[in-house]
Amino acid sequence: MLAAFEGRPAVVGGVGKDPVNLPMIRHWCEALGDTGAAYAGPDAVAPPAMLQVWTMGGLSGNQGRSAAYDELLALLDDAGCTSVVATDCEQEYLRPLRPGDRVTYESVVESVSGPKTTKLGTGYFVTTRMDVRVDGEPVGSHRFRILKYAPARAPETSAGRKTPETPAATRPRPVVNRDNAGFWDGVERHQLLIQRCLGCRALRFPWLPGCNACGSGDWDTVEACGDGTVYSYVVMYHPPFPAFDPPYAVGLIELAEGVRIISNVVGVPYDKVRIGMPVRLEFVRYEEGQPALPVFRGGSSAEVGA
Repeated sequence: MLAAFEGRPAVVGGVGKDPVNLPMIRHWCEALGDTGAAYAGPDAVAPPAMLQVWTMGGLSGNQGRSAAYDELLALLDDAGCTSVVATDCEQEYLRPLRPGDRVTYESVVESVSGPKTTKLGTGYFVTTRMDVRVDGEPVGSHRFRILKYAPARAPETSAGRKTPETPAATRPRPVVNRDNAGFWDGVERHQLLIQRCLGCRALRFPWLPGCNACGSGDWDTVEACGDGTVYSYVVMYHPPFPAFDPPYAVGLIELAEGVRIISNVVGVPYDKVRIGMPVRLEFVRYEEGQPALPVFRGGSSAEVGA
């Protein structure tokens, strides 16, 4: 039955709520630290990865969403697949988007998988393909895949309590390779090390094998003083993972040295984290045998310079 939805429209006659514009391009570039010269000035173009930005419906949704797509989602809901998580996306760029371009788009249900069992639960992968145009000219495409699933439930005893059969999950270990091993060695010594290019003296983070400013492969390190501010943040509610305890705040921290790092904000309730809040570096080992991790403590004890 679900396969019958393949090829049917998901969005028809979609129109971007705003034309491509410089303020949104600037916000994007500032948030990601992208200083590409092509994205500023009188001849600016939008970063290619912003393709989906110009088609997003916001809180009010996409007006052109089809009845067929709503029917597909309703069938999955009725089957108990009431939860959803985005799994991946693919984009193709045909030409740059420029300020003033007004995008139009249409989307089709490309595929619906059979039932799949995952750690989150059993569900169905739904893939949609969106074609984006400006004045009828194709400018790119966006393929987006979600998992609609029924959340897995822990086995219960006759008394209704969860069984203790499954051992407590451990946190994923960080991926250590030859390009970032020095960083993790520093963390074990409770030092947050930042790479410094020996060619142009630019600081960079995360660690890279070469300088993205001048291309030099020669570098040394400087130790961060530990002061920072919350540049941006998200509160994680979903998907749940046994080794973590949502909700919790994950921050993009701007260090006093000028580079940014993603880590947890601790010491303050998740709903009290704010952009601009001062934070202070500390190191935490959450589990025996696991490496230490850099986190950032907010609150009055984190005042910069304290």
